[in-house]
Amino acid sequence: MKRLLPAIGLFFVAPLVAEFLLGDLPIDMLGALVVLAPMYGGGALVIREIVRRRGGGWLNIFALGLAYAIFEEAFTTQTLFNPNYLHLNLHLLEPAYIPALGIGVWWTMHVLTLHTVWSVSVSIALVEALAPDRATQPWLGRLGLAVTAALFLFGAAASAAIGLRQDSFRASSAQFVSAGIIFAGVVAASFRLPRRQVLDGPRLGFAPSPWLAGAAALAAGSIFLVTPRQWGWCTVGVYAFLYVVMIALVSRWSRSAGWSGLHRLALAGGAALAYAWHAFIQMPAVGNGGTVDRMGNAVFAGALIVVLVVCVRKS
Repeated sequence: MKRLLPAIGLFFVAPLVAEFLLGDLPIDMLGALVVLAPMYGGGALVIREIVRRRGGGWLNIFALGLAYAIFEEAFTTQTLFNPNYLHLNLHLLEPAYIPALGIGVWWTMHVLTLHTVWSVSVSIALVEALAPDRATQPWLGRLGLAVTAALFLFGAAASAAIGLRQDSFRASSAQFVSAGIIFAGVVAASFRLPRRQVLDGPRLGFAPSPWLAGAAALAAGSIFLVTPRQWGWCTVGVYAFLYVVMIALVSRWSRSAGWSGLHRLALAGGAALAYAWHAFIQMPAVGNGGTVDRMGNAVFAGALIVVLVVCVRKS
């Protein structure tokens, strides 16, 4: 059983980060993990196991994280195309809307980034840091991987069914087909990206302090979260700028002498802390942002800090 603890941890950490640390769901809805854990946790765990079994690294995880994001938002929830998701009047598609495609560029970039970076990559990085001796090893056997994949499909189907009972919206055939082609292309590309061993090569200078790496992730994540959607295409420009800056920095830093697991933890921790503080100022998707909700935000932020301290001590 002890051998499976990291896998079980990721199964529950992913939904806790994706929905509760973010502040979308209040603490009194922890029962929703029954559906959320198979979808978020199952998806993150399947991605991690596939990549680690192939000897892959973070490029591969990010690519499959993006594929997961497309799958969830285009097919499971359909938020990429639904102009009034669950009749909540959130107007998600209005900023930077492209009528010919039926999508809002702001929301597409926003939600795909949330899942790729936080739901999948940050969750995997945090749990791997809790088990540093097995960080790059598979945690499941073939049977365990098959069961996890089945749980993921169950979670996705259950989430879609619940959503359809509340909102009968259906995307167009053209939208589904286009999303399917892009999804398949991203998955295929993930298997053609360089693996970890291929990236080993000459070092480019010295890695920065882990504090600097963490501060950069915290700053970038915070800017991403607070930039107003009302800015429309300007917000899209801010997002694109953040992508370029962080990809350039992390690409160079990760090829520097002295780059270590502590640096990867700092990046994940900085990004997670952006979620934690921002939860206090955003209105949850469910709930009214009252005392109980804010107490829950404090509980999840405190739990994150404890996890980060434990991870640092293990590094």
